[in-house]
Amino acid sequence: MIIGVIPARGGSKGIPRKNIKLIAGRPLIAWTIQAAQESQFMDRFVVSTEDPEIAEVAKSYGAEVLERPPHLAQDETISRLVLEHALDQLGGESVVLMQPTSPYRRQGLVDLALSQYFLENPDSLATGFNQLLYPPHGVEHRRQDIKTVFINDGSVIVSRAATIKNQSLFGQKAATLVTSREENVDIDDEFDFWLAEKILEKALMEGRLQCPNPL
Repeated sequence: MIIGVIPARGGSKGIPRKNIKLIAGRPLIAWTIQAAQESQFMDRFVVSTEDPEIAEVAKSYGAEVLERPPHLAQDETISRLVLEHALDQLGGESVVLMQPTSPYRRQGLVDLALSQYFLENPDSLATGFNQLLYPPHGVEHRRQDIKTVFINDGSVIVSRAATIKNQSLFGQKAATLVTSREENVDIDDEFDFWLAEKILEKALMEGRLQCPNPL
């Protein structure tokens, strides 16, 4: 069984109540719920939260809510512990992490990631981008000598349950799926929020995305 987990705690320092703040006319979390609902490969998905208001918004958009213990909703809580809790409660062989702070996903992205995961059979797979690693200012270099490093964007991360149980989110064999710059936006501050909203509005206008609607 493949389960999906959308983590959405109530506390947010950069943008208060971020997960349910309206963006492009809908609560932020609604865009990720819609992406999860479109998946043909996930057997079940939940919104993991300790916050009653977030839980009600999630339910209104058709999501199942998994109540998260308060000790797993702290600033220092890492995603792996949230996934481990979900696996303990729901079971499953693999888990798909979808951060609500990455609201734009092209239609079918979750299943594209899962298809590659099935094909390559890794411990984990993450969407993201290749970041150029420039040398420090003042050091002469040639552009062709610049190296890159893959940065996961939090949009889709698939991990084996066994990998999570071994206290790792990624394991030894971590596959990657490079996605578009639009999909790489991860909301952390007000500028990110503004940029993500512009991306969503453009995708809606061009018919590349449907607007999520409450039940």
